[in-house]
Amino acid sequence: MPLARSLSVTSLSGLEDWDEEFDREDAVLFEIAWEVANKVGGIYTVIQTKARLTCEEWGENYFLVGPYMESNVRTQVELIEPCNPALRRTIDKMNSSGCKVYFGRWLIEGSPYVILLDVGFTAWSLDRWKSELWEKCSIGVPWFDREANDAVLFGFLTAWLLGEYAAQCDEPPHIVAQFHEWLAGLGLVLCRQRQLPVATIFTTHATLLGRYLCAGNVDFYNNLAEFNVDKEAGDRQIYHRYCLERAASRCAHVFTTVSQITAIEAEHLLKRKPDIVTPNGLNVKKFSAMHEFQNLHAQSKSRIQEFVRGHFYGHLDFNLDKTVFLFIAGRYEFCNKGADVFLEALARLNYLLRVNHSEVSVIAFFIMPARTNNFNVETLKGQAVRKQLWDTAQTVKERFGKKLYESLLVGQLPDVSKMLDKEDFTMMKRAIFATQRQCLPPICTHNMLEDSSDPILNCIRRIGLFNSAQDRVKVIFHPEFLSSTSPLLPMDYEEFVRGCHLGVFPSYYEPWGYTPAECTVMGIPSISTNLSGFGCFMEEHIADPSAYGIYILDRRFRGVDESCNQLTSFLFQFCQQSRRQRIIQRNRTERLSDLLDWRYLGRYYVSARHMALAKAFPDTYIYEPQATGFRYPRPASVPPSPAHSLHSSPHHSEAEDEEEPYDEDLEAEKDRVNIRQPFNLTNRNKNHTGLPEKN
Repeated sequence: MPLARSLSVTSLSGLEDWDEEFDREDAVLFEIAWEVANKVGGIYTVIQTKARLTCEEWGENYFLVGPYMESNVRTQVELIEPCNPALRRTIDKMNSSGCKVYFGRWLIEGSPYVILLDVGFTAWSLDRWKSELWEKCSIGVPWFDREANDAVLFGFLTAWLLGEYAAQCDEPPHIVAQFHEWLAGLGLVLCRQRQLPVATIFTTHATLLGRYLCAGNVDFYNNLAEFNVDKEAGDRQIYHRYCLERAASRCAHVFTTVSQITAIEAEHLLKRKPDIVTPNGLNVKKFSAMHEFQNLHAQSKSRIQEFVRGHFYGHLDFNLDKTVFLFIAGRYEFCNKGADVFLEALARLNYLLRVNHSEVSVIAFFIMPARTNNFNVETLKGQAVRKQLWDTAQTVKERFGKKLYESLLVGQLPDVSKMLDKEDFTMMKRAIFATQRQCLPPICTHNMLEDSSDPILNCIRRIGLFNSAQDRVKVIFHPEFLSSTSPLLPMDYEEFVRGCHLGVFPSYYEPWGYTPAECTVMGIPSISTNLSGFGCFMEEHIADPSAYGIYILDRRFRGVDESCNQLTSFLFQFCQQSRRQRIIQRNRTERLSDLLDWRYLGRYYVSARHMALAKAFPDTYIYEPQATGFRYPRPASVPPSPAHSLHSSPHHSEAEDEEEPYDEDLEAEKDRVNIRQPFNLTNRNKNHTGLPEKN
């Protein structure tokens, strides 16, 4: 099924010329999500990273609305009194009517205002509100679904808040309310049912039914048009949730989603074509010099190497300087995240490296949280042995240095045979004997609670990657999120990513994909798929993604075996690159980070809000999208793109590599012609209500 483009579903094209302006001085923006100051999943990252840009755009008229979670509020929110008189009266009125509403600043970049609704305090109204939901919308919610019950409470409180605010304003307000995901969607439905003066936007980051269907290993994308959505939702006992999500998408003035692939999914499962695609961005930190992020890579890589030395003690029969670190990270969804394809490709890569007598070794990290009860004793022992060896080496070095100093002090060259005495040799022999190991290095760093049924471990048993001396590919499964306080691998996620060489994310179901996006802004090449939002985004906007370190795996039009072969080919080619080629590729990857900056992608949210205001208040706002879409020049393959540069292909000869000319500054300057600097938000002129004419 081709990726069809609707009128307003546009690419990054034309951002340089697109300068949308409209009067928002008397408009107020409420952004509602269950993950405001409440980290549950990826939506938290979207809202948190976008907050600074939205605050610059809307100033004091921007409010985030979320649930009150006491543990989160203590560490993330500074409670204050609202400055807006109408909002102060609204909160006072709700609190005097049996609610608990809190107001404060979220202590993140931008310090946005937050309104937190205590859903537990109003649980006494649940039955009454469920009855109203059934009478007005014919949606029934079962008593045992706690998450859906929270959605009902949160939705009614949100609609109450918006309605009360509209009533407390001295003049009729222009309210924009953006609702994220089904947990917040009921508030939108109630706003429309009660005919509140609110311009509504519903953003789905992934459809409920899509997640459930893909979790069941169905041929999802080839059968999108064939699913009986009501039956499928009912069979999975999520029909009430599906109804809430579908009602929100159908009632919204503007319906948005995060990627083209999810737009197709939403059109078939929610029965409405999204008006605008709003891709997810990041706050990109640019370095003043190119070599700075390369230095960070080297520092983080050395810390990973220290962990590897301990983990493989006694079997460190490979050269760490010729070892490539790969990783996959995210929720533990074995098939959806592509862990099954990755493992199969690793087995084939292991065969290729062995038969080609390659000197390169590969260590693949799986960072996926699973149920464990503690660290693996053998893994902890490895780090202890490594530390003991280091301490022994330091002791011998100090003794050696002292004798050398004393010899030089009296004007004599040292007698090397006397520099190390018998005690020193004894210490070193004991340290060497301590590194002897009777078993292979462990695959998993923790004790798994369900070892026999774990999908990753069972797949490793099937393909036979046991970290043996003959294997050129080693596997480490870390079933816990990374933390800088861990006694095993004391690194946070960002530092770990910077130290790796390649991120591998062959997902089957990935509405956007923050993990490859994070790799890109840190200058780390990655493998994504044409079934992920990020992969489609990059494939559409970069003429030759692989030349920039963005490898797009075809999982849409190829079978699993063909996709495995393609992934194996990507990995084998990457392993053949020289160190210099990898450095060049990282430079190119990092230059793409501008495309993922919220200062670019935030414009789609601007457009969605403008469209919603124009639909809800047509007498005040006008929205006129260009019929041809926005035009942004894609990088041409000649000359700005490195598509035809020999560096984009692996070399077999170091001598040939040294002879190839490469000017980093010159190539970067050529890329800047196509990958332009982000814009800075400025105050919009009042009374300007359309899109400017193109130059």
